[in-house]
Amino acid sequence: MDKKSMLEKASAFHGHTCGGLLIGVSAVHYAMELLGTKNSSQDEEIVCVAENDSCSVDAIQSLLGCSAGKGNLIFRMRGKQAFSFFSRQTGKSFRLVLKDLTFNTHEEKRDFMLNAAGDEIFDVKETLFDLPPKAEIYKSQKCCMCGELTAEPWLRIKNGRTVCIDCFQKSGRRI
Repeated sequence: MDKKSMLEKASAFHGHTCGGLLIGVSAVHYAMELLGTKNSSQDEEIVCVAENDSCSVDAIQSLLGCSAGKGNLIFRMRGKQAFSFFSRQTGKSFRLVLKDLTFNTHEEKRDFMLNAAGDEIFDVKETLFDLPPKAEIYKSQKCCMCGELTAEPWLRIKNGRTVCIDCFQKSGRRI
């Protein structure tokens, strides 16, 4: 799929077209090229670790099949337009970092992002960490204070009782 078609699909998902979405489309296009795939991730075979939560991530979700719900879109908040991609099938990994680019107009940026090669838009670097493990499904338990079901990793023990983080953090309240 060409970048223009990818942008149309991502825009339909995102709700509008913007500069951040163009960055995400360009990242997906280049990542697919480097991974040697034309297909999106059906399960967790492709993993993306995004270092921001901007509009660019919606392109990754809608085009590459990475999502927080499936566990193959992970946020590592650093405020950077940087994305680490991993292939569970081939073991290949790399980190795309947006180059410091300057444009005079939005149209100039759009044209560049749609027509430039991936290596003109991003620096390719080594990933900073290993492939994250596959997503786990956890049992849930009721919080002893609010009664809401909470996944086990997010429960805490307070005064010998199992509570959710919100109830754990409430001050001045005894269980």
